[in-house]
Amino acid sequence: MSILSKNRETLLQNCKFCPVECGADRRTGIGACGVDGLTIAKYYLHPFEEPCISFQKGSGTIFFGGCNLRCPYCQNYEVSRAKRGKRITPKELTDIFKELEEKDADNISFVTPSHVIPYLCEALEIYRPSLPIVYNSGGYDKVSSLEEIDKYVDIYLPDCKFYSSLLSKRYLGKEDYFDIAEEALLFMSKKPLRMTTDGKMTSGFILRHLVMPLCTSDSKAILRWFAKNVGEKGYLSLMSQYTPFGDLSKFPELTRGITAREYDAVLSYAEELGIKNLFAQERTSKGEKYIPQWDF
Repeated sequence: MSILSKNRETLLQNCKFCPVECGADRRTGIGACGVDGLTIAKYYLHPFEEPCISFQKGSGTIFFGGCNLRCPYCQNYEVSRAKRGKRITPKELTDIFKELEEKDADNISFVTPSHVIPYLCEALEIYRPSLPIVYNSGGYDKVSSLEEIDKYVDIYLPDCKFYSSLLSKRYLGKEDYFDIAEEALLFMSKKPLRMTTDGKMTSGFILRHLVMPLCTSDSKAILRWFAKNVGEKGYLSLMSQYTPFGDLSKFPELTRGITAREYDAVLSYAEELGIKNLFAQERTSKGEKYIPQWDF
């Protein structure tokens, strides 16, 4: 049994599972993530992930309530702000695993799991799905927490949002975002890369980066980091889907989508750096139709 799940009740008295280390007593109140336990907003077969993740039947995606980043522009704003979500137990989560398996999901994907790792470890100790487990986070993770869940994770699918501390302070309120994320990403990138002959990922690392308005220089810095530190050991998913959501009154520069010129400049730079394992997103892959209809 993992340390986190074995001592979950004790650790919840002073929550430090994620880098925020808010110290909240999550048995009786909410943490900086916005939740006091394990909540879900939706689970289903997600058809719009990277081709090797959604693959043929779809990724068995579970959206957890709350978030330790709470980006102001988040397209899943209602979920990240914990305005939606149904409280469940780790045992009830295993029933969801089984249901997704019965629907022939290509994997089980945990979306925004950083603040609920102990609950996930407990569920996975009760029942471990026969499908690959995907850990899909905002990149703001503690290595010590990742070490606890790593034995269950087959694929890491994190974001790398910003390289610049000035941008991460402005948009995330976390000047240390990249310093923390870099350690986590280097840990995640050690996961062995394995693909089936027909293109399904069964193990590995995919780094997602969302190109943002007026941030192409920062995107290029992230690409340089990827080329130097990951290269062909993993994949880069370069996303063009930024769509204004949430309360952006303090960020007028984010009230528009990215231009073709901005995205093409970053994509061309990836090719210039020789990044071969690359997913490029169609610029039509954005808008409300790509946001799930929340169940809870």
